[in-house]
Amino acid sequence: MTTFTALTTLPGKEPAEALGDAMERLNPEPTGIGVFEIEDGSGLWEVGGYFIEAPDQAGLAVLAAAFGAKPFVISELPETDWVAKVKRELAPVEAGRFFVYGSHDADKVPDGCEPLLIEAAMAFGTGHHGTTQGCLRALDRLDRDGFTGKNVADIGCGTAVLAMGAARIWPNPVLAGDIDPVAVDVANANVTVNGLDGRVKCVVAAGFDNPDLTAAAPFDLVFANILKAPLIDLAPDMASNLQTGGYAILSGILNEQADDVIEVYARSGINLVHREEIGEWTTLTLGK
Repeated sequence: MTTFTALTTLPGKEPAEALGDAMERLNPEPTGIGVFEIEDGSGLWEVGGYFIEAPDQAGLAVLAAAFGAKPFVISELPETDWVAKVKRELAPVEAGRFFVYGSHDADKVPDGCEPLLIEAAMAFGTGHHGTTQGCLRALDRLDRDGFTGKNVADIGCGTAVLAMGAARIWPNPVLAGDIDPVAVDVANANVTVNGLDGRVKCVVAAGFDNPDLTAAAPFDLVFANILKAPLIDLAPDMASNLQTGGYAILSGILNEQADDVIEVYARSGINLVHREEIGEWTTLTLGK
């Protein structure tokens, strides 16, 4: 079945969200709408709709004009089994001692590694993105430097690959939270197939806002592989939930954004220990 996308950009979160709401009243209705900040320092937001019928071009033009957005770009997409496509194209990834792979590559797992089985699914963090690789390498580095996480949290966990990495090398339970219930379902499934039930607990949480996370704090290691803006917003809560002597591993940060994040966290008493660039992304290891 052919589907369609309609994408535009405009400045400001509130008008972007209002435009997304207005798109829901189109006929034919979109099957889904996304509103995202473009992380390039431009201050622009992208608004997109997905349709199973050709969208109303005149209606979209009226909405773009009304909300001060650029004209919508409408694209026709052929039917594609994206999960099957990803499985075919994603090769296993080595990050430190960790080997991240899909079940279709189970025969490629080398001896002596820490294997993490992550299927292509509707959640971020297959291990192939530079941010996830950077976090796993930072985890490996901390352990090799003599640190052992006794109370670990993964904030914005996606597939829970980072939480599972910590549970693979340390004996203590790990908490993983994500604001998206779909991601939490995916994370729980990954925990099960990796044999880590009872070692990693996945909960729905916006940042640290969950009773399980509140009860377990303060943590000695926190992962937060999200984006610059939410990382900056998270800094005060990170300071409150990270124990003295603990570490935060942060990513989802473009290379040119790293200094801004470092500065904000330093003001909260969480300072740079190590930074690594993989492609266009930076991973920060910070210590309190």
